[in-house]
Amino acid sequence: MDGRKRSDIKPGIEVAIVLKKDQRSGNLTEGVVKNILTKSPQHPHGIKVRLEDGQVGRVKEIIE
Repeated sequence: MDGRKRSDIKPGIEVAIVLKKDQRSGNLTEGVVKNILTKSPQHPHGIKVRLEDGQVGRVKEIIE
């Protein structure tokens, strides 16, 4: 699953995000969602989340 729908993302799940500094390269960072920052039900570039380690980025992939 990709991370464009807010309903698919819940705190505590493992995701791969792209950080702002990595948007050009597309490098993904894996971590566990602490909270969801995007308010709208969907976003074309991915829902913005904060990971438990404090990093913020847009969800590109939900890791099952």
